[in-house]
Amino acid sequence: MQQLYPELKPYREFFLPVTHGHSLYVELCGNPQGMPVVVIHGGPGGGCGPSSRRFFDPHDYHIILLDQRGAGRSLPHASLEANTTQHLIEDFELLRCELGISKWLLFGGSWGATLALAYAQAHPNRALGLILRGVFLGRQKDVDWIYEAGGASRMFADYWQVFQKPLINTDAEATGEMVNTYHKLLCGADELKRFAAAKAWAAWEGSIATLNPRPHLGDDFSDGHFALALARIECHYFVNQCFFEPNQLLKNMHKISHLPGIIVHGRYDMICPAEQAFEVHALWQACQLHIVRDAGHAQQEPGIVDNLIKATREFAIKLA
Repeated sequence: MQQLYPELKPYREFFLPVTHGHSLYVELCGNPQGMPVVVIHGGPGGGCGPSSRRFFDPHDYHIILLDQRGAGRSLPHASLEANTTQHLIEDFELLRCELGISKWLLFGGSWGATLALAYAQAHPNRALGLILRGVFLGRQKDVDWIYEAGGASRMFADYWQVFQKPLINTDAEATGEMVNTYHKLLCGADELKRFAAAKAWAAWEGSIATLNPRPHLGDDFSDGHFALALARIECHYFVNQCFFEPNQLLKNMHKISHLPGIIVHGRYDMICPAEQAFEVHALWQACQLHIVRDAGHAQQEPGIVDNLIKATREFAIKLA
């Protein structure tokens, strides 16, 4: 079983100014002469954490991490202005040019896998390949599975009751529309309601992310600063269909079918059911699919870590 590489500190940190007043936090780690890999975090709104640096051999890889608009350490925090999938794709292109990189490997999980696919389809000549974890296709049914009744709620009825609490005496009781009602709370003027909704939203996601429940993961997700960005930005994207045309990612798979790829997906992923990984794999001849039999959605689960480390080692050899 492969383990994460030792803790690693960035050799450079800076803010990248982009459009509409956003300033994006970037850190560079590993070998500046190594294979460039860009880490695309989840959410949207999740930000990059220190463990995200540790999936790569720092002697082989130039590891590039960017907090997307409004996420992590980027400023302004939790901002929704000019925050769309298309803006994020443009930001990664700006960063690539800023660093003088011709092509890079894309590494993303959950929403990070979504954005990696969207970026590669927009700029296939800039991608060396893709390593994806917990594929999320951003369709209405994929959002509904997580955040509306009848999907993951059926497996986690106790956590679902907690998720519903901020919506008592709101439109959701009559309409059953959880995401739209949460969106109103998260964008409303009442600060206390905003933070309560953000913490409940993030705690729900954290509580169902692993095969074996880890209560502390839910606690980490409901940290106020993290939760506000995650919940506001996710809701913003989900009420706007992730700024995609219907079924866009699958329709455009032909644009990247020649690129090498590895998908790692937990068999018991309750946030992004594995059928999404199978749908992508069926349209991607150059892709390997690894289903981890004893894992859910989270990238820190042992079986997920093992397969992702093997994937980065395979690419280091393949693209050397």
